[in-house]
Amino acid sequence: MFSIGEFAQYGRVSARMLRHYDAIGLLRPARTDPVSGYRYYEAAQLARLNRIIALKDLGFSLQQVGAILAEEVSVPELRGMLRLRRAELEASLAAAGARLAQVETRLRTIESEGRMSADDVVVKRTGAVLLAELSGIAASYGPEDIGPVIQPLYGELCRRLETAGVTPAGPGLAYYEDAPETPEARTPAAETPEARTPEARAPAPETPGAKTPAAKTPAAKAAEEHGPTWAREAVVVHAGIVITEEALAKAGATTDSTSGRPGTTSATPTPTGLGFDIVTLPALDCAATVVHHGPMSRILPTVQNLAHWIDANGYRSAGYARELYLECPPDQEKWVTEIQEPVVRA
Repeated sequence: MFSIGEFAQYGRVSARMLRHYDAIGLLRPARTDPVSGYRYYEAAQLARLNRIIALKDLGFSLQQVGAILAEEVSVPELRGMLRLRRAELEASLAAAGARLAQVETRLRTIESEGRMSADDVVVKRTGAVLLAELSGIAASYGPEDIGPVIQPLYGELCRRLETAGVTPAGPGLAYYEDAPETPEARTPAAETPEARTPEARAPAPETPGAKTPAAKTPAAKAAEEHGPTWAREAVVVHAGIVITEEALAKAGATTDSTSGRPGTTSATPTPTGLGFDIVTLPALDCAATVVHHGPMSRILPTVQNLAHWIDANGYRSAGYARELYLECPPDQEKWVTEIQEPVVRA
């Protein structure tokens, strides 16, 4: 027989916890002195105590632990409980990983402020491209709002292109614009439930701050001054992939308009009858570009250094930056993304 103190020591719990287990009927002492009230435990009871602790560590409540030990829970039910707990733990790990990435990004931003080489930024003209696209509304231009919107859009766009038999002719390219005041302005292709599913096959771009031709927008100023504290204005997110006219014609696109075709001046997305829109994204006559290596969760230092370079070299932003996804292998550390920010001379 062990006293409650000795049993608690062997079981690595407190005597107070053992008294609580006794009170709720989870672990009764082998004997209780009728005069002193002292509790005594047998060595064989350590096995039950160990199982209680193990089930608690799995996240089960004491009520659930009692039911399991009393065999009131069937094996299939226990299996389901464990699977649910596993899913909860995986979600917690993912959330903790995302927070850790944010902390690392903030540290990298602080450590790399103002140290970007001028050789890293190239000012150039980009060509017009024909895109297949889906679009949606993000609550703000911040990465925490862009990511959940653009990931399912790319996943659904890839699925629809495959279904239509349209083979991409180039990388993904995302662009943005101010959202209308009414939520109904979202394109029809993005309104389907599938377009909001989480199965994404493209990166979750965390985009740089944007600026208007006359001055920096609140988003850009917030990006430079406060990092992830972005402005809350809604934006239209366009998730596009480069395609060709030939592939579109072969798939039997039924567009009645030429507004999305090469050679036209309009950049208005046009339905194709294949479940996605097409648009000819105009060239950028002058864009400050920089290549970001690694996951988009670490894009902030690259974006802020680009903003510093633009300001230091006599330019100002002329609109939202585009994101050209050059390489997106399964290993995010090998992602290569070109940020293309339109600029004009200040």
